[in-house]
Amino acid sequence: MEEVIEALDSGRLKLHELDKALGDSNRAAEYRRRFLERKLGVRLEAIGSTAIDFNKAVGRNIENPIGAAQIPIGVAGPLLVEGRYARGAFYIPLATTEGALVASVNRGAKIVTESGGARAAVVKDGMARAPLFKLPSLADAVDFVEWVGAHREEIRRAAESTTRHGRLKDVQPFIVGNNVWLRFVFETGDAMGMNMATIASEAAARYIEENYPRAELVALSGNMCVDKKPNAVNFLMGRGKTVVAEATIRGDVLSRLGVTAEAVHEVNVRKNLLGSALAHSYGFNAHFANIITAIFIATGQDVAQVVESSMGITWTEPRDGGLYISVTLPSLEVGTVGGGTGLPTQREALSMLGVAGPGDPPGANALKFAEIVAAAVLAGELNLILALARNELARAHQALGRSR
Repeated sequence: MEEVIEALDSGRLKLHELDKALGDSNRAAEYRRRFLERKLGVRLEAIGSTAIDFNKAVGRNIENPIGAAQIPIGVAGPLLVEGRYARGAFYIPLATTEGALVASVNRGAKIVTESGGARAAVVKDGMARAPLFKLPSLADAVDFVEWVGAHREEIRRAAESTTRHGRLKDVQPFIVGNNVWLRFVFETGDAMGMNMATIASEAAARYIEENYPRAELVALSGNMCVDKKPNAVNFLMGRGKTVVAEATIRGDVLSRLGVTAEAVHEVNVRKNLLGSALAHSYGFNAHFANIITAIFIATGQDVAQVVESSMGITWTEPRDGGLYISVTLPSLEVGTVGGGTGLPTQREALSMLGVAGPGDPPGANALKFAEIVAAAVLAGELNLILALARNELARAHQALGRSR
């Protein structure tokens, strides 16, 4: 080890070269960590304590590993879900450092479950990638879009030649001057599908350039996809899973909690709808991002996609003394294979929900997972609005979110 650390310290060996030089990414991670400890004068024992096999993770999930970050995982539930794919009572794994979050989702799950459960459905499914092409003029741009429509079958074959599971569902063109975005939308099975869509879109773009020479590919991703940025396109057209969950909370349950349906509805309308409109927010909700982030970390999703996955609307209606509540998530980007879903703790969390790995038929697990996530968001959203209606938000955070 001393020889390796000395080589790193002198610059003869680079940190990123260790995996190849040693032929073992686990040893490489240890040597990097020891080098940093000596170089920086720190101890990295906790970072080095991990269940991850870096021989499997390097080249797929991480580069230059030194260990892992450990985030507490709590569980909320049982949460009764009656979806098209998710049916039954589920225990929701939530990885977070925010005190009161797990308790909030847990109480919401109890309220939803004793009122008959959450109903959920994926109403749209498609991962998008939008290459940007440059044309000589507007006339060429219009002709190009017409050409793409006439040659969609050939473009589809080129795209699908790169994947066993991806299917091109739609090509959505957008023109600005002499610029054309082609927003390719793919069915991606149980994978979240961003990489699948990217590789397939590259093959389609290559076919287009070869067969329509006036079109020049500027960027394989032209920011109309839209990935990891708040945006109106995904809010309206969807990316990943567009999923809705709803529940009707009984009047006697609300009475026991000391709140009326009208009071909860007023909080939702004035806070989530009017307040969000005033802020020009892409999230007409209380805290979708809290629940989605915690589930994403626990289950190995692409955490940066919380940006668009947490856009959405909470809707309420007082009904015969009870409360109807729904959450709509237009761009929930989740998968049960690929990415971080194969890491050991993340796979166990997916197993808790009965969605680890590929589904039968293909895509069924990802659809089931999306319905569970939406139901969990519903539970967390309901409880926070109830807490606001009862003026107990600060008390809850003081009790559960602060060290004593």
